[in-house]
Amino acid sequence: MTTYDRHSGHDAVGAYVLGILDDADATAFEAHLAGCDHCAAQLDDFAGLEPMMAALAESPGPPPRSTEPGPQLLGRLTHEVTAGRARSRRRGLYLVAAAAVLAVGGPAVTLLATSDGDGRDGRGGPAGNVAGGVHPTGPAEDAFFHHMEEKVAATDATTKVSAAVGLERKGWGTHTVLELKNVKGPLKCSLIAVSKDGAEETVTTWAVPAWGYGIPDSTHKAAKNPLYVHGGAAMSRGEIDHFEVRTLDGKRLVEVEA
Repeated sequence: MTTYDRHSGHDAVGAYVLGILDDADATAFEAHLAGCDHCAAQLDDFAGLEPMMAALAESPGPPPRSTEPGPQLLGRLTHEVTAGRARSRRRGLYLVAAAAVLAVGGPAVTLLATSDGDGRDGRGGPAGNVAGGVHPTGPAEDAFFHHMEEKVAATDATTKVSAAVGLERKGWGTHTVLELKNVKGPLKCSLIAVSKDGAEETVTTWAVPAWGYGIPDSTHKAAKNPLYVHGGAAMSRGEIDHFEVRTLDGKRLVEVEA
């Protein structure tokens, strides 16, 4: 009885990979492989075990008494392949589950993270909650009301622009959130932190759309809401003298003492 006869059909994959089939048996198995998807899949799985088989072949010890593997070795190889396939299936299920979570949760997370309070969703599309009359709370607004240790505010007598700056001490400096009201655009602005010795740092920048922010009597729904934008200064809280909201061409809209 030949080696192929003892490992006929589907069972010959391991013997084929180990190279213990003679030429005739190998040729016969290859002919079988050409029309058998099951064996082709098993052969692909066994291919990943080549490093282990090489290590077994090179390990020191007395020469084997037989040229073909014992049932224990074939059993271990089959077990490794079965376990590997199970791990692959589990990984596939995890990926499918993660994709489902993203598909269901993605839009809500995007609205929370990117809605900028101007009636758009951060990607140029309408933010549904704003259009429906419900103001979405973004991370900057949430930080302003729930995480800022102190707040300072002022209204400019000339421009009528109002600003409140929330301050939170950090090891790296000062985390700030700006609440801006009664400002119309189009403008491009920045929040500047000014130290007690006159040094300046740009905390954050933003654009004001034509309809503006924080205008209670505006006919534009989104314009009724204040702007909330956050940033950080390398200055410590004790180094900051005041903040200025300026346009990028240098016009000061409001100054807030710190």
